[in-house]
Amino acid sequence: MAYSQPHAGGTPPSNYLAASIVSIFCCWPFAIPAIIQANKVNQLWQAGDYAGAQEASKQAKKWMTIAFAVGIGWYVLWIVLYAVGAVALFGYGATL
Repeated sequence: MAYSQPHAGGTPPSNYLAASIVSIFCCWPFAIPAIIQANKVNQLWQAGDYAGAQEASKQAKKWMTIAFAVGIGWYVLWIVLYAVGAVALFGYGATL
């Protein structure tokens, strides 16, 4: 049984580098592994490690998604807390 390189000569998988860099503004602790994995994708592809490039792409996407989700969730939580604080401070429907 002969095995062939399925991606030889093709295009590398997405490295998600730009989105990983943007995710730093959402939640940097999770964005750092995304950037590290994104940087590995093209290097592994050029070295002929197609499975490793696919895995690095998958990991970059996972960490980038986590960074965005945690960051956006954090921002939403703060907006809700500010709104609750404003209502508590100024009263809901209070008249002057």
